[in-house]
Amino acid sequence: MLARLWRSTFGIVVLVALAFSAATLAIGAVAYEVTHEALEEQLDHRVAVETRALVAEAREGGLTAVSEAIRLREDARNEASLDYLLIDRAGRTIAATIIPLAAPTPGYQEHFGFRRGDATGVGQALVTPLRGGMLAVVADRRDLAAIDRALASLFATALAAMLALGIGAAVLVGWLTRLRLSRIDATAQAIIAGDLTQRVPRDGSDSEFDRLAATLNRMLDRMAALMDNLRQVSTDVAHDLRTPLTRLCNQLDRAAAGDTDAIEAARRQADDLLEIFAALLRIAEVEGLAERRALGSIDLSALLEDMAETYRPDFEAGGHLLSTDIPACLRVEGDRRLLAQALSNLLENVLRHTPPGTTATLAATATQDAIEVTLEDDGPGVAPADAKRLFQRFARAEASRTTDGHGLGLALVRAVAIGHGGDALLSRSERAFGVTIRLPK
Repeated sequence: MLARLWRSTFGIVVLVALAFSAATLAIGAVAYEVTHEALEEQLDHRVAVETRALVAEAREGGLTAVSEAIRLREDARNEASLDYLLIDRAGRTIAATIIPLAAPTPGYQEHFGFRRGDATGVGQALVTPLRGGMLAVVADRRDLAAIDRALASLFATALAAMLALGIGAAVLVGWLTRLRLSRIDATAQAIIAGDLTQRVPRDGSDSEFDRLAATLNRMLDRMAALMDNLRQVSTDVAHDLRTPLTRLCNQLDRAAAGDTDAIEAARRQADDLLEIFAALLRIAEVEGLAERRALGSIDLSALLEDMAETYRPDFEAGGHLLSTDIPACLRVEGDRRLLAQALSNLLENVLRHTPPGTTATLAATATQDAIEVTLEDDGPGVAPADAKRLFQRFARAEASRTTDGHGLGLALVRAVAIGHGGDALLSRSERAFGVTIRLPK
């Protein structure tokens, strides 16, 4: 039963309420006992003080003086007054305000039964032997009993209130929890039914449920992006691989007809297809974050300098100029191999799609929370209509369709940037066109 209670919010709150109730009960029991004992000690003290006063009277005037003192106290009697019993050696009553229900014995008696008029009662008594008799001073326990009943009633009420509040809190918390979880469940059911646009409602309170809703929504956004990407890949593959496959089939038909040159052409077409599929697989691996386990601290400045030195001879051979503007000691968390691949794609694009005489600049800048790597060139650039789709798979600018390539280079660049928690975007000015990779520090 307890194991089942712990598994629900309602059960947890109920158990907490029971724990508080048990604590209230324990505190009440201790408080009752301490208060009861303190009141009994107070009664004993009153009885002892009064007994000492009457014993002093007996020393001076004997039993007659004690009897007169009892009479005077009886004349001034009120609700808080003590009761007295004075008897001689033979047990005959000399003066009394009560009638004992049993023969008194010397010493303290916590429960001394007596009758006053037609009513009976119980008191705390101190019985003291005197010369020629015995004196009993009695404090009625009626007020003590009333206080005991009041304390018991108070703690019982507190316990009942604690239980009622606990159960009420359990019902309220359980209802609120089920209400919030029902929204999450409704969103999940809608997504299962195929509506990937649904998101968990947020109330802006920044509570635990609100933060959970934000996390789930980010997860759903990521899933939706992956699904869109999958649909885009399927569409791209269906459209952009149709042409090379058609060419391959044509070359195979020529080879079957006896054209030996077609075999070599078909081989080249097959190599192109394998290259496309390898690039697609690489992009999918990066976008799926399969490379995350390889991330580590790398010297980005050194990597950029190495890439520039590696490609500078190719730039010079093609009539291009490559300059750098790279601050020292830039570090990021990343995969050196993937970042080098992304930079290689950018540099290859400059060599492939810009005319001789083009100047390219590889630069890096550090902002408050990121490092931006930019490769710009003063080449012809791309048309605004083409710029919007350059990071898509198989996307190529109109002017680049006559050059080698499959339109997957910038898609891999963006995949690497996103895989590192950043992004890639185009950077254009009046004199230059380039791509910026933004990496978090």
